[in-house]
Amino acid sequence: MLNEKNIQIIKSTVPVLEVHGTAITKRFYERMFTQHPELLHIFNHANQKQGRQQTALANAVYAAAVHIDNLAEILPVVKQIGHKHRSLGIKPEHYPIVGENLLAAIKEVLGDAATDEILGAWAEAYGVIADAFIGIEAEMYEQSREQVGGWADFRPFIVEKKVQESDVITSFYLVPQDGQALATFEPGQYISVKLEIPGERYTHIRQYSLSDAPGRPYYRISVKREEANAEKPAGIVSTYLHEGIREGDVLQLSAPAGDFTLEQSEAPVVLISGGVGLTPMFSMLASLAEKQQRPVTFIHAAQNGQKHALRAEVERLAKDNPQISAYWCYSEPTEQDREAGAFHKEGYLDAEWLEQVAPEKNASYYFCGPVPFMSAVKKALTERGISAERMHYEFFGPAASL
Repeated sequence: MLNEKNIQIIKSTVPVLEVHGTAITKRFYERMFTQHPELLHIFNHANQKQGRQQTALANAVYAAAVHIDNLAEILPVVKQIGHKHRSLGIKPEHYPIVGENLLAAIKEVLGDAATDEILGAWAEAYGVIADAFIGIEAEMYEQSREQVGGWADFRPFIVEKKVQESDVITSFYLVPQDGQALATFEPGQYISVKLEIPGERYTHIRQYSLSDAPGRPYYRISVKREEANAEKPAGIVSTYLHEGIREGDVLQLSAPAGDFTLEQSEAPVVLISGGVGLTPMFSMLASLAEKQQRPVTFIHAAQNGQKHALRAEVERLAKDNPQISAYWCYSEPTEQDREAGAFHKEGYLDAEWLEQVAPEKNASYYFCGPVPFMSAVKKALTERGISAERMHYEFFGPAASL
């Protein structure tokens, strides 16, 4: 445990971290990858280029400083990050590398303001925080390895089937190459896919939500091909999965991970998704259809019918289960969509429409999609008086702020 003096020193750095946190983490990653390029086999390069990873780490360091005298306050965040670390293959030996480069980055960015006393306090604090991560992740590795059908690290899976779900989303049905048992998972969890892509210097690892219910003889992921736009280039991994991977190919997968899962409750459930954010939502929906009779409202926003994946599967579940209702919101419907009456709302989700299709104040609300979409959903739910405790959401990639 930290002594009181070092706790106060750490807390005194909170205002500095609020201003310089992202500069520190940016320099941290530059230093670490220069000295340990082998770690580029683990980290998501796209998130680095877009600055998302730097911002997420800066926020985590800031939260640790704020709560340094009561780290239990950030235990949910530690566990959330721990799931990602276990899924990626982060090990105890990586933590000293992180600590050394983080302290050096603090010194470089803050200069003379980073006194020996401050650096000493942060070195001790980092040790405490790292031990917390290592302990939690050790439990996660053990649980992953010891469960029925479980494994540690990565395991080869065969692409049994590849199905185009829309113009931009394709599903991959994955079965263990060894033919052995398949670990179960909680609806909403994800797996990591590790790829050696021809022409790429480093291994690429990406995390994809499982897009079907547990208990199947396969895992399914439904991947959006990330097109190039003014803000970012085309997705290297999603493009390779769509264009380079064929049925019969072998992919390396980590065991399921993640804490974005259904809570045990009898309350109605509202599942709201945008774009490929429907993948964990469909897993939850399919599981609820099989196991529970809770009222479920499924709301999906897409550009139009050509971009709308898994629609037929959702509508089949709604037809077969009277407690399930489904609604579609298209921002740019095609003429074919209009002629077929293929959607319930044109434009974007708003509080008024959500009130009409999901009026339950006591429901549990789960939502996932692009960050602007989730921000809009959270705003709309807040306007309706839905409490924060009833809202559950997950970011694709590093955590951000809504």
